[in-house]
Order: sequence, then C-alpha cells, then structure tokens
Amino acid sequence: MGIGMELWLEKAQVLIEALPYIQRFNGKTIVVKYGGSAMVDAELQKNVIKDVALLKLVGFRPIIVHGGGKEISTWVKKAGMEPKFINGLRVTDEQTMEIAEMVLGKVNKRLVQMMQSLGVNAVGISGKDGATLRVTKKLSNGQDIGFVGEVEYVDTVLIDTLLDNNFVPVICPIGIDDQYQNYNINADDAACAIARAMEAEKLAFLTDIEGVYRDPLNPDSLISELSITEAKELLESGNVGGGMLPKIQNCIDAIENGVSRVHILDGRIAHCLLLEFFTNKGIGTAILSDSEERYYNE
Repeated sequence: MGIGMELWLEKAQVLIEALPYIQRFNGKTIVVKYGGSAMVDAELQKNVIKDVALLKLVGFRPIIVHGGGKEISTWVKKAGMEPKFINGLRVTDEQTMEIAEMVLGKVNKRLVQMMQSLGVNAVGISGKDGATLRVTKKLSNGQDIGFVGEVEYVDTVLIDTLLDNNFVPVICPIGIDDQYQNYNINADDAACAIARAMEAEKLAFLTDIEGVYRDPLNPDSLISELSITEAKELLESGNVGGGMLPKIQNCIDAIENGVSRVHILDGRIAHCLLLEFFTNKGIGTAILSDSEERYYNE
C-alpha cells in the first residue's frame, strides 16, 4: 500500500473515531470559555472559531463566553493608568469599567465577524442584554475592588432564543445589579454560571496550560480524566496552586450544579477543542461527576 493511500486511511480513521462523539453530543449545549493566548494570537483565534463553527455544523449547540483581560490591560495603560489586581481579580474603578466595556465590546464583535465569515450565524451580547447576567458586588477576601460582579442569577431566555433560532451566542462578561449599574465579571465565573443555568453537557476552559497535573513539577503527570471526588482530593493535597485553584473549584461547582463534564484545555494547541471532544484520548483534562462513565481507559 502506498504512503498516499495510508494517509487517506488515517484521515478516514480520524473521522470514524469522531462518529460516536458526534452522535452522543448532537443537540447538546456546550459552553466554551475563551481566553488566554488563544485570544491574542491571530492564528490561534481563527482556529478556535473554526473549531466552534465545526461543532455547530455537526449538531452541537455552542455558546462562547470570552474575556479580554490582556487587551483591557493594554488600553488601561494607554489611558495612562496602571492595571491593578488583588487576588487575581482586576480592581475596577469607574474609568477602568468604561475601558473594560469598550474593549470587551470590540473583542465580542470581532469574534462574531470571524464566525460569520465561516458561514455560521453568531450574535454578540453582553450580560446586560435581556438582563442575562444579574450580579451583586464581589469582594476579594473582604476587600472592595470596585465594579467587579458576582453572578447571582442567569436569565436564559435570550440565550435560549438565539440557540433555538440557530445562532451561536457570543457573550462578554459584563453584568448589571438591581440598580442597573454595570459590573465587570471574571470570565471564568461568568462561563460557569452560564453553563450551570443552561445545564450544559460540557464546559471547556481554554487556558495557557496543558491541563491538570498530579505533580506540577512532573510534565508526565498530566491527568486525562478526574472525577469530582478525585478533584477534591487533589485540591486538598496542596499540589494545585496559582490560577488553577479557582479554576478547579469552578469546575467542581459547575458539575455539582448539573454540568456533565468540564474540560481544561491548552488553547495554544491548534484545534484543541476538536482533539479533546472527538478523539478517544483527549489532550487536556476532563473533570466529570462521579456517576459519569469514563471515556478513556488509562
């Protein structure tokens, strides 16, 4: 058999491997939290949007929730201010809030434009539209950090309307409180709240790390799948640090509130969403409820 024919057969095998996953998740809602380097690098950005477009075209119901932290910091500096963070959360005064909303709106419409260019209808909204994200003021260990919101309630009517009419919702994390004051929301928190409210089948975080490690100092200790019980044990072990702590806590919270699976993926790898969702051994870490069947036999 020639090399050319072997390559064609390999391609066919990849498509066949994807079939049970396409069947299983057809018609299911998935939330993709889009952030990190994959938002900054133009080529990676195109790949992510292509992945979401493909998921949509094979029958998934994708929702994108995006941040824009690096771009917000760039514009805050251009305005002559210094970005400030407390416990990983941006200190957001009135001027920073104005810049954040402007930048997130710009990022939002760019993602919509890219999706439209691939022939998939998308609509960009913020949590203010249809009062989708209702918030209260979030404190950081008791400290007031300005207009940073904690999601109290997700009204799913607008999101459902868009999905039911064949649009991909692209949501930026700005919410309002009971007095209709604007608040910036941590994009991970917003994605989790939306996934819970939508009872999503999957929630995928695109990050700048390969996934969750049993031992952060050992690159061979990447975990393909974790049950909630194992994830809690890992948190208690003290082996998880930095930005991964709140992420895993968010994952556990989402699963305990009805999301079937949460994936932590390296957004720097081209087409990471397709590799994780459609292959027998994904490339990141999947966290699942204790009752969910495992995909991978390690």
